[in-house]
Amino acid sequence: MSKQFVNRDREVDWLKSQCEENGLPVLYGRRRVGKTALIEKVISNRKSIYFLADQRPEKKNIEGLQEEMANHVDEDLFRQANFDDWVELFREFVNRIDSEIVIAIDEFPYLIEQNSSVPSIFQKIWDQILKSEDVSLILCGSSVRMMENHVLEYESPLYGRRTGQWKLEPLSFKDFSKFYQESDFEEKLKFYTLLDGIPAYILKTDAEKSFKWNLENKVFAKGSFLSEEAEFLLKQEVRKPANYFTILQAIAEGNTRYGEIVNSTGLNKSTATKYLSNLQELHIVQNEYPVTQNKEGRNALYKLSDNYYTFWFNTVYPNKGMIEQGKTKKLLEKTEERIRHLTAESFEKVCRQFVANNFDVGKVGRWWQNQHEIDVVGIEEQESKLILGEVKWRNQKTGMKLLKQLENEAELVKWGGKNRDIDYVLFSKSGFTNQLEQKAGERSDITLYTPDKILKEWN
Repeated sequence: MSKQFVNRDREVDWLKSQCEENGLPVLYGRRRVGKTALIEKVISNRKSIYFLADQRPEKKNIEGLQEEMANHVDEDLFRQANFDDWVELFREFVNRIDSEIVIAIDEFPYLIEQNSSVPSIFQKIWDQILKSEDVSLILCGSSVRMMENHVLEYESPLYGRRTGQWKLEPLSFKDFSKFYQESDFEEKLKFYTLLDGIPAYILKTDAEKSFKWNLENKVFAKGSFLSEEAEFLLKQEVRKPANYFTILQAIAEGNTRYGEIVNSTGLNKSTATKYLSNLQELHIVQNEYPVTQNKEGRNALYKLSDNYYTFWFNTVYPNKGMIEQGKTKKLLEKTEERIRHLTAESFEKVCRQFVANNFDVGKVGRWWQNQHEIDVVGIEEQESKLILGEVKWRNQKTGMKLLKQLENEAELVKWGGKNRDIDYVLFSKSGFTNQLEQKAGERSDITLYTPDKILKEWN
């Protein structure tokens, strides 16, 4: 399997089944996550048409799809015809095919931007033209907000017509690490802290070179893709980016509560609320609640949706002047401590993924109350089972103090009742003291994990 398809088996199988059943599947997810590559892999051995919509006027997009259809039927008369609407284009095309075919329209939201009636138009195309034919129609989009609001929302004309939907997510660290086979755990983690699980970003790095080399040549180099990408994406999504960038930098630097964001940015509350709402709709910012909390409350924390944005707003955006001047060496020194901190946060994320993947729990997240916080919490409602974990990314062994602290904080976690079953899981970069290892050997409710053990169990 090619690198782009590390552990995309479920997604490939799903989209293949949709095509085999002549369905109307909806595929969406953030930019660069691998949607187009997934479509191309599935349709590569089928009779198919792939069309990438763009921001040109609607007539130009109709002509673009017409050209792809004309190439398929190899008919100059069809190529030269003048179609003013989508319905007539599809009707004439279907009249010219005699076998099963997949039609994939990528960046479908661009068509909606040009004509808000496009969802209704494609409902008509499906109902009156394609539904009874051996045709599959894949609708794909990177604007998560547009896809959810105009294609997947209950009121959308296409809501009842879609035969399936899949939001493509970034790769987990487990699968991400397979791209950097020659690196040790710490190097893999640093790459993950920079790139998250975004395939397009992974392919912009040189896996045979060190993280530091990639940072210097692929991120802190003027004009490099990873240096410009975040700004490029955000300017595509918002019209007046200045306030958005101010908010995102504040969150990236650790101002995760609403009041902290307002104070840090200097924006008034109504403005901050509006921009935060927009960023949440764009899935660039998300709310986080204690995992044991059943309903959304007032104690939400705001966080950026992926590691790349966090890394970029911590290291690239505040230092664009140094990048412009080519002061790469100084920038590497300046950001060293900050990157170490981001890597520690990323390790917590990896440990939560590990618990979700390797323990019998239904939900995994964090927990906090006032000044108390637990890094990893997994819950299984039916069995009233609670997993509590702490994570340490430091150059010294972890001892009994952390276990006792976690046991004390367990009393504050009001979940599961008196008969709940609690297991303790500790993660440490540098291993554990003999006393703690001995205690874990005596008690079945304590499990200790080093990075090597995490990778071993995942593999």
